[in-house]
Amino acid sequence: MTAPDDHVIVLFGATGDLAKRKLLPGLFHLAAAGLLPDGYRIVGSAPTRSAMSDDAFRTLAHDAVATFGRSKPTGPGWKSFQESLSFGAADPQDPGALLAAVRAAEDSLGGPSRRLFHLAIPPSAFASTIGMLGDTGLAAENAKVIVEKPFGTDLASARALNETINTVFDESRVFRIDHFLGKESVDNILALRFANGMFEPNWNRDHIRYVQIDVPETLGLEGRAHFYEGTGAFRDMIVTHLIQVLGIVAMEPPVSLAAEPLRDEKDKVFEALRPIQPGDVVRGQYEGYRDEPGVASDSTTETFAALRVEVDNWRWAGVPFHLRSGKNLAQGRQVITLGLREPPLRMFPTDPTDLVDQERNRGNKIVIDFGDPGWIAARFLTKEPGPAMRLEPATMAFGYAGSFCEENGLEGYERLILDAMLGDQSLFTRAGGIEHIWAASTPLLENPPPVQPYAPGSWGPEPAVSELIVPYPWHLPDAAEILPGTFGTPGTSGTPGAGT
Repeated sequence: MTAPDDHVIVLFGATGDLAKRKLLPGLFHLAAAGLLPDGYRIVGSAPTRSAMSDDAFRTLAHDAVATFGRSKPTGPGWKSFQESLSFGAADPQDPGALLAAVRAAEDSLGGPSRRLFHLAIPPSAFASTIGMLGDTGLAAENAKVIVEKPFGTDLASARALNETINTVFDESRVFRIDHFLGKESVDNILALRFANGMFEPNWNRDHIRYVQIDVPETLGLEGRAHFYEGTGAFRDMIVTHLIQVLGIVAMEPPVSLAAEPLRDEKDKVFEALRPIQPGDVVRGQYEGYRDEPGVASDSTTETFAALRVEVDNWRWAGVPFHLRSGKNLAQGRQVITLGLREPPLRMFPTDPTDLVDQERNRGNKIVIDFGDPGWIAARFLTKEPGPAMRLEPATMAFGYAGSFCEENGLEGYERLILDAMLGDQSLFTRAGGIEHIWAASTPLLENPPPVQPYAPGSWGPEPAVSELIVPYPWHLPDAAEILPGTFGTPGTSGTPGAGT
């Protein structure tokens, strides 16, 4: 691959949780893999009240990489990376320290370089930070910006944010990041569909009855009450992550995998989203949420969202897409299930009394687990040995674990930061695309159904969650039952109709 040009990377929010868990470890892993430019400098930044020396920032980075990184901070590689680090505090009214740090970093490279600004900061600080970059001249033609989610909270705020960004940065230099789209297993959906003649001809309403995108989480708030109270599960996960994955699953074949054709087809899916009605949504709140520090005692913020979405185009008309995500649920999973239609002539005996159970245990499915490292399975029926024609479910599966040299893999943030340095926008979200999603969400946001309580460790508020998608079940097969001996002991699958 082509190496990126020399870069000065500026991390706004460099003392925050995202920088410690993902960005600093990810940048060091890219450096250790030889994927950063020959010349690079990394400037950390935070408000003046959180100012620190270069040495203190290097210590913070060392601790972050040691705790969360795959490449450990030792040897000549770490010494070189550490020397690239510096710190420049900045407030919109007082950017002097940052300006000096960026100039010093560029001077040390001794030649032309590009700038990449990563806004790992609260959305409330986006506008002032973007304005500062414009006012100080840092946002020159050689500069790009990575913007973290959420991209607004509704259609009006998304439009205002896009307008603010585009007054300083041309859209070709804006990278709205969703780390789900940088996952190897999500990118593999493109390969599965468009590189294999056995799948793409069947990837439509004639052969698929429903699609499920399921991302339950076992984590609670993790100290993020201030952010979560103003966001909730729908804005935090459904709009940003699950509908973005839906775009990859449902898109038409692009003329090439270049950025513009790929994003054109994804945006067409978002434009075709049917408006999301309140009656097609279940909102939940786990018991005890209102007792969390920083949460209002009468909070109506949802910690769980399940919904039925439709894409009004020729490929998907009439096919429901079931999306589910939430906090404090029974398992942490990231799974796509495509339920296939029955053969036109039923010649094998089945029990029609429980359609949900029949679909769960006997229906043909393609299952894509896009958690790391990920796997793909096809569920089908086969004859049980013996004199009678009895059918039993069987599975063909591929697992990433052990199939390739895993050291070659990049985590989502690593892949996307590298793409941003290269100027490749293929896996980033356009302004128009996010506005289409917010437009489809408007009926729900204007009239949200009430939150329903659910027990921590459950699958959300029952029976509403299961009734939402009848006659189909929520389908979450354990990795251990798909690839026995690879993933250890099977976990629990939850209650019938909810998580199995």
